Amino acid sequence: MKNTHSFHIPVMGIGFTIDTPLKVAQYGIDSVISLVDDILLEKLRKMYSEKFEIPYKEITDKIEDFRAKRITSYLDLISDLAEKNFQALKNVSIEKSDEIKKYISMLPDGSTLKSEYRKLTENGFNITEIKNWASKNLTMGSIDVNIMTKVDKDNYRKNIKLPVEYNDAHAALRGFAQSNLKSSVILSAGMNPRLYAYIGQFDDFYPNESGEFNKKIILKVSDYRSALIQGKFLAKKGLWVSEYRIESGLNCGGHAFATDGFLLGPVLQEFKEKREELRETIQDILNQELEHQGRLISKHSLELKISAQGGVGTEEEHEFLLDHYQLDSIGWGTPFLLVPEATTVDEKTLNQLVEAKEDDLYLSDISPLGVPFNNLRANTKDLEKEAFISKGRPGSACPKKFVSLNKEFKETGICTASREYQYLKIKELDAQQLSKEDYQEKLNKITEKTCTCVGLGTSALLAYNLDTKVEGTGVSICPGPNMAYYSKIMSLKNMTDHIYGRDNMITRTDRPNMFIKELQIYIDYLKNKLEEVKKSMNKKEEKYLLTFTNNMKEGVLYYQKMFSNITNTFEDIKQSVLKELEKSIVTLQNIGLEIEGLSPIAVTS
Repeated sequence: MKNTHSFHIPVMGIGFTIDTPLKVAQYGIDSVISLVDDILLEKLRKMYSEKFEIPYKEITDKIEDFRAKRITSYLDLISDLAEKNFQALKNVSIEKSDEIKKYISMLPDGSTLKSEYRKLTENGFNITEIKNWASKNLTMGSIDVNIMTKVDKDNYRKNIKLPVEYNDAHAALRGFAQSNLKSSVILSAGMNPRLYAYIGQFDDFYPNESGEFNKKIILKVSDYRSALIQGKFLAKKGLWVSEYRIESGLNCGGHAFATDGFLLGPVLQEFKEKREELRETIQDILNQELEHQGRLISKHSLELKISAQGGVGTEEEHEFLLDHYQLDSIGWGTPFLLVPEATTVDEKTLNQLVEAKEDDLYLSDISPLGVPFNNLRANTKDLEKEAFISKGRPGSACPKKFVSLNKEFKETGICTASREYQYLKIKELDAQQLSKEDYQEKLNKITEKTCTCVGLGTSALLAYNLDTKVEGTGVSICPGPNMAYYSKIMSLKNMTDHIYGRDNMITRTDRPNMFIKELQIYIDYLKNKLEEVKKSMNKKEEKYLLTFTNNMKEGVLYYQKMFSNITNTFEDIKQSVLKELEKSIVTLQNIGLEIEGLSPIAVTS
């Protein structure tokens, strides 16, 4: 069935979309809950149970499989409450007609539902007719979940390592699989073969004869090759990927998984050209495996959706992505952080986001996962970190341990942002007798890590005045570069009107086109990478940088052709975009020459 809206709200941080479905699902808007922090989910389940007078029994960490049970219980609660909101909206009365009007008003102008509703109400508001029509035609937004596949820490009980299914990501998957939700799990941050194999234990992920699923798999990917490899791997387990969600490598919020210089436009073009080939190739593998397992094989072609996200900011860009690349949905993340009706952000952080300009938003190395992370300068978690460093006690107390994945010093794993890890690492550094300059550089690399697994959830606790005794009050937040161009708090209606071109929430006139912005970020990233290895570049690094540069050149040539050939879109910026692309080609040629001019050193094994 076609989506009610042509956009979705992706997962943001750990806590910023933790209850978004409860706010937007009744309006037909899809959104995503992070399953990283079961402690936070349990606190919110208690809060909502009290608020709506629902019996609550705490799931403590003494209970067997507590993580999965907390996740299941929270998802079931959110599902029930969102369903009640939706049923109330459809159960129209004269006194309570505002909600259905709000639902309709936020739909795209070309929506069939919108025109049907207008016809139905042009001669007055017949409650019975509208109620019958709403019951048959209105749909609720999907309550999807996100699992970062690599955040899959081993767990122990009484110092004995538990079986792999009790690992964090495995338990999160089980929590979703055992919930009442009929929705999708979005798997992000790369491939985890053990986790992918584990999905096959749950019948809800297999199709029925009509090709329908109770629970679907969405893969977040940044290029076609990754989609094909992961899609085939899952198909060999009898599992189908219902949607490939393509995210810009660097022009996005949260963790940034830079590709080898593959820009978003050419990546989307490849998906467009090979979409049917992808579906057929993978469904053939899937059907063979389903037959081998003695499972039902769908008599229909299975649905395969392609969506994209990362840096989109105007109705023109939104429509271009949908039409030119034949996409099913566009993710709008960062701007929704300024929409309290949709996301959960504490007041102080909200005001910081409103004020943020380009220089306040930067790609950092603060994440303990060792992946570049989009950060907001002077966020309170980073200020807390600096205060600890000043006191001579760098590192976090690490109260939640979700990213205790480093095994340098302990088999059970330590988080690189923790006080324990940084103490041991600095001790190691002290023994190296380095020059003052080299010592300081290495020390900064150790201490710059921030406790994001706590910081990305604290905002929700502050927003709802919940206890932060364990977590502290420091907030990490991870908006994309697009945040610089939004400078006011918005309503849900403001935001949907902006997406569909009925209003404009960007007051600045200097926002670059999304493709150009991504290109600029990639060029800066490449320059930084080159700077890092200049003194002692080896053959492997030389090959990587040249491949990266050549892929970017090909991307720029693709954009030159695309912008020259498209009509009726981006007309007002076309010439400035083409000039920017010309400049970028020269920059990349110079970078290529610089790389070739350096003498790589041999890599010793």
